[in-house]
Amino acid sequence: MDTGKPEPHHDMGHSHRDGDHASHGHAHHGHHHGPGQHDQAFAIGAGVNLAFALAEIGFGFAANSVALIADAVHNLGDVLGLLLGWMAVWLHRRPPTQRRTYGWGRFSIVTALANAAILLISVGAIGIEALHRLHTPAPVAAGVVMVVAAIGILVNGGSALLFLRGRHGDLNIRTQYLHLAADAAVSLGVVLAALGMQVTGWGWLDPATSLLIAAVIAHGTWAALREAANLAMDAVPAGVSQSAVRDWLMGLPGVTEVHDLHIWALSTTETALTAHLVYGGEPEDRHPQDLAAELRRRFGIGHATVQIESDADAAQCRLRPNDVV
Repeated sequence: MDTGKPEPHHDMGHSHRDGDHASHGHAHHGHHHGPGQHDQAFAIGAGVNLAFALAEIGFGFAANSVALIADAVHNLGDVLGLLLGWMAVWLHRRPPTQRRTYGWGRFSIVTALANAAILLISVGAIGIEALHRLHTPAPVAAGVVMVVAAIGILVNGGSALLFLRGRHGDLNIRTQYLHLAADAAVSLGVVLAALGMQVTGWGWLDPATSLLIAAVIAHGTWAALREAANLAMDAVPAGVSQSAVRDWLMGLPGVTEVHDLHIWALSTTETALTAHLVYGGEPEDRHPQDLAAELRRRFGIGHATVQIESDADAAQCRLRPNDVV
């Protein structure tokens, strides 16, 4: 019966017989440094970036700088991404229900995918406007641009630092970090372009710098977009090797075959596994809770479900062939 309450954060295991051999083990992450600790970072980042982006748009039009306006649009993309990421963190903490038995964890994957897509779309908009300005250069108030963009380095760089520690363990947090760090790089490029225009008077430096920055951001964002898309399609998470997991399971005492092995992401921080283990004989001891705990320790797999079969069971298993899902 589903009580609507989250399962406790400790290793659990249970086994039963249902005509054949079936054992299931579950291990759950404790989330000691999970996304819930980033609430303050999301709030500060979204508030500061929204205020700065609105101010930057006004100064961008006043200075007639496409680079400054592009940076402001990029910052608005940051705000949207931060709000989506914050929503994912909030939903991730909601308990599972009878309908959503895994809770809302996968929304963090959708958020990471959307954030990367937003960043690439904004890069495309920057590129289009920069190409137009290259064809028809316009005078730019370089001094104003330089001061505002310098403030942008502090705003974006400081916001990125808020997500620095959690970027390796959570794709959602990493896309926030990349997004903000990319904006800091954009602001730096705008400062350098404005300085160059002051020294040389070359108006084309403004759109040319925008194009260069857009290319750098697109290159850095592609990997995050690809990883998010893979997780959305239930691919094996990047930090887990399916062959290593299979080899380890095959090395367990008594195990002669592993099939129907699936590893996928429940969220940007949690990984699940299901597998059928075929035993050649009747082992004296089976401890699914120990197996689940070891999968968590070795591979970071916090939700493991294992079905144990005999040779006779495996011969009749519909899921035995590798090409059957």
